[in-house]
Amino acid sequence: MENKPKVVERKYLFPFILVTSVFALWGFANDITNPMVAAFRTVMEISNAKAALVQFAFYGGYTTMAIPAALFVKKYSYKKGIMVGLLLYAVGALLFYPAARFEVFGFFLISLYILTFGLAFLETTANPYILAMGDPETSTRRLNLAQSFNPIGSLVGMAVASNYILSSLQSEAKNAAGEYIFPMLSEAEKAIIRTNDLAIIRNPYVAIGIVILIMFVVFAVTKMPTRENADHSVHPLVVFKRLINRKVYREGVIAQVFYVAAQIMCWTFIIQYAENLGIDKATAQRYNIIAMSIFLASRFISTALMKYVNSRMLLSVFAIGGILTITGTIFIQNIGGLYCLIATSAFMSLMFPTIYGIALEGIGDDATLGAAGLVMAIVGGALMPPLQGAIIDMGVVAGLPAVNFSFVLPLICFVVIAIFGYRSYKAFA
Repeated sequence: MENKPKVVERKYLFPFILVTSVFALWGFANDITNPMVAAFRTVMEISNAKAALVQFAFYGGYTTMAIPAALFVKKYSYKKGIMVGLLLYAVGALLFYPAARFEVFGFFLISLYILTFGLAFLETTANPYILAMGDPETSTRRLNLAQSFNPIGSLVGMAVASNYILSSLQSEAKNAAGEYIFPMLSEAEKAIIRTNDLAIIRNPYVAIGIVILIMFVVFAVTKMPTRENADHSVHPLVVFKRLINRKVYREGVIAQVFYVAAQIMCWTFIIQYAENLGIDKATAQRYNIIAMSIFLASRFISTALMKYVNSRMLLSVFAIGGILTITGTIFIQNIGGLYCLIATSAFMSLMFPTIYGIALEGIGDDATLGAAGLVMAIVGGALMPPLQGAIIDMGVVAGLPAVNFSFVLPLICFVVIAIFGYRSYKAFA
């Protein structure tokens, strides 16, 4: 009987665990930041559209640094790429301290921008590193397994946002009539509360910055596997020409743009959706935690299913599931719509690593720069949330609450992903 290749071979087990821990670390950054859109909107007294610049800065950093990160890793090594990523992550997080002191929204955006330079290095490096740690036949399953730990970090980030940040903000206090007190205060009173609240927002970022510095030291002293017979020469234009000529890769990048946009919109604006139903921010964030828990469970389940069902077909089926639940989110104007939005996370669970694995399959040493294209696709998370925020600011659209109507954008995203899954399946078959 022929032995099937293992998902993770024994010789790669410890490096796999160490690199997988990095997935959790950037999950924390992603999902402690999503609720900050709502927090900054209140404490800085800005519009939904301007507050969504948090996501523009956060995901714009990925787009800026993805190609430089890939070129660095191509020339040097996966390990050095991860170390540079951790260092930039720590610097960006620690910059929240002076940002809170100066109380300038733009300073926070710059801090997030630098922080995501680090995340761009980590994602550009860690994803192909995991794909390379073993048999190519099990590479997509291996990446799904590693990515399964990303939501664990996300859950911690969400819990900190809900239980430490959002529930502690004085700017969120309401009077007996259920109205926010903060806008009614004098400028002097607002200034005192703003200083307090920005310090509350600051502290978890400073704490994670210290943790990241510790991880930097761990990687520095640990021997990690290197690429065998790796080509360290850098010819980006030649490689990109090869990649663009690959239909599945080209369409995979497009699908990833729309997936990241859908994910960020569904998780960022769940708070505004719940607020429209009369639910406060801290409670709404707990619904986000439920959504992430479902996402986590579904990712482990979908990884197991890939042993029996083609990953391309599974991607299409899950995208259709996302279309159905987000349709409910748009048209159901009560708690049922919120439940549909939460359920959407079950169908998003396998999408990022599966699109990633399909797009990079069989491209060999071009994987590093190929990964850069897929990380740059995270720009979808920078572009669409401000557009959704602008729609929400409109109040009512087409006879629906604007926050409901705004989820037409994720609906379009899931349609694109379903088409990619089907086309890649037909090409594979």
